[in-house]
Order: sequence, then C-alpha cells, then structure tokens
Amino acid sequence: MKTLLRSLFSFVLTPLEKGEEEFHHNPLGRKILIVIGVLFSGLGSGVIFIYFTLALEDIAYLIPSLVFLTVGVLCLVIGSLGNDRAVAKIWGNR
Repeated sequence: MKTLLRSLFSFVLTPLEKGEEEFHHNPLGRKILIVIGVLFSGLGSGVIFIYFTLALEDIAYLIPSLVFLTVGVLCLVIGSLGNDRAVAKIWGNR
C-alpha cells in the first residue's frame, strides 16, 4: 500500500528526495510535520464542511480553506511517505 501511495505522490516526493549532499534529520521533525498536516487538514476541511452545510454563497470562504487543506495534505504525504532527506529539506536542514 505504501508503495502504491509513494508512486501516486511521486511528483511531490521525487524533487524532495533527490540529491547527494549531506543533511541533518531530526526524528521529531517528522512527527511535527504529521501533526501540522493533521491540524491544517482539519481546519481546511472543517471550513469547507461549514461552507457547504450552511449553503454560503460567497466563494471567498473557500480560497483560504483550500490553501490550508492543500498544505495539510502535502505535510501528511511528506511526513508519512517521504524519506529522511525529504523531511530534512522541508525543515531546511541541508
């Protein structure tokens, strides 16, 4: 299953996992990345849920929630499927 998901999100993971330079990986960084992903995804999907539940007409509510949802999903993908180099590149530890 992990191999299938890695191939599905390879367009995100491949650029982050490339390179031969030295990097510093903090194991806590992966956990923090996953927590940030859960929080941002929850915030984004919660606002989208409220938007459609209350049948709001202004589409401007969806723009920030889609940004939060996208950032949250990317954090979850990189935190759970990416290797140590990808996590280190996200945190800037090259």
